[in-house]
Amino acid sequence: MAVRTGQQFIAGLRDGREVWYNGERVNDVTCFPQFAASVASLANLYDLQHDERYRDTLTVESAEFGERIGRAFEMPRTHEQLQLKREAYTILARSTCGMMGRSPDFLNVMLAALAAKRSFFAELSSERADAIVNYYQFVARNDLFLTHALLDPQLDKSKLRHEQSDPAICLRVIDRTAEGLIVHGIKRIATAAPYADEILVWPFPPSFQPGEEAHANVFAIPMNTPGLKVLCRPSFANPGARHDHPLSSQFDEMDATVIFDHVLVPWDRVFLHENIVLLNRMYRETRMRELTAHQTNTRLEVKLGFVYAVLVRMAEAAGVVARPEIMELLGEAVACVEVVRSTTRSAEQQASVDGENGLLYPDLFALQAGRALGPVFYPKLIGMLRRLGGGGLIQLPVSLSEFNAPISADLERSLRGSGIGGQDKAQLFKLAWDLCGTEFGARHELYEMNYAGERGALLAGVQREYGRKQYYLDHLDHFMESL
Repeated sequence: MAVRTGQQFIAGLRDGREVWYNGERVNDVTCFPQFAASVASLANLYDLQHDERYRDTLTVESAEFGERIGRAFEMPRTHEQLQLKREAYTILARSTCGMMGRSPDFLNVMLAALAAKRSFFAELSSERADAIVNYYQFVARNDLFLTHALLDPQLDKSKLRHEQSDPAICLRVIDRTAEGLIVHGIKRIATAAPYADEILVWPFPPSFQPGEEAHANVFAIPMNTPGLKVLCRPSFANPGARHDHPLSSQFDEMDATVIFDHVLVPWDRVFLHENIVLLNRMYRETRMRELTAHQTNTRLEVKLGFVYAVLVRMAEAAGVVARPEIMELLGEAVACVEVVRSTTRSAEQQASVDGENGLLYPDLFALQAGRALGPVFYPKLIGMLRRLGGGGLIQLPVSLSEFNAPISADLERSLRGSGIGGQDKAQLFKLAWDLCGTEFGARHELYEMNYAGERGALLAGVQREYGRKQYYLDHLDHFMESL
């Protein structure tokens, strides 16, 4: 079962997992009102793999596996493979308008990156290296959907994890047995945890200090593991008529706190444990950034392009699309889209082969530009939506169903725009409001600002690791010498 259908994905979620929402346990996450639409949207992504229009892009016959697997699991060795991976990411992102930042392809490509660097985990032991490779193969063969949990609870940031008033809060190893590690504590923010198949845990940021060894662990377990509890934030989904909530009715990704209550992690699911030196090196040396940023920048391109298109339609509806100041605004939006679009293609063109494993990695520095600018560009475009929409974003009917009521003629007259009827304009503005005015929209703005980590630290890391820095310095130094 290397390539699942949507129904197979849904069936796999009825496994007795412990998920809590508003103080009550959820019996079936697949039909729970706050989750059902997102589960259906994810199931649709699995079904796309079987659509003849997309099958050969979203999946690939793998000589290594001897069967067809999802494209995200493929380890790229040619420029064509890198391009096909981007095209696969694009198809999936367009299906959700770029609104599902944790679609299955994200964690799947991360897992492939970790497995490709088997030698890194072998520094701890050959058993840990075997574990990561075997787990990658297991997930690929079963086409699973993973979530991950990186962050500790927001506690006293002036203290290390083991120095907190309650050191049991941050997830740590409390015992080792013949069967595996016993872990206890809390992780956040696990996006899509209520309806993922498994959870991959690795701590971030990679800044562990002596004394925090018990907290330095990387492992994966099924979501129905005994002792694992999922506590959900308030839902931002708007179940009901899709025309009234075009995005939030379909794509709200539930974020969750994950509680590990004396959870057993079998040894074959432990990839790194109690080693701060290796954990601090993992993010960089496994080269996961290159392969995951290739996916995230592609998704961001789709999302920015979608918002740009909404901006154009709003300007047309207002009859201002040709005004110089609006042309300037839209041109700035185009520049944002094209910069991010260019990062993936530039990274592919500048890709280089890793001599250790033979994989072709897209250029990190090109991709990092997109990761650094995305947190600026997305809020900028959302601000443009608010500017163009103005009060029109507020003065909308409660529901578009009102156009079937006795007041429909009044609504039509009061809402029509330039070359667009009142109902169509209301539909467009409801979409814009879902992007810039709802809790769903606010969550997405916050997500894009923070998903790659704190921006200042990200930029400092870009400068610290910039591999072309000396090239430009040499040019400057040569010029200065010539003076």
